[in-house]
Amino acid sequence: MKTITKEYLLLFNAITDLEQTLEHLRRELLDVQRQAEELFLSEET
Repeated sequence: MKTITKEYLLLFNAITDLEQTLEHLRRELLDVQRQAEELFLSEET
């Protein structure tokens, strides 16, 4: 079995952390979009 290098682990962990951060930001943006749409629609009436 081949040993995983420190460089690969560093890169893999950084990418994994970034994916989680991007998913969190995606959820936040969708929530803000929903809130903005609700505000816009509530002001039309």
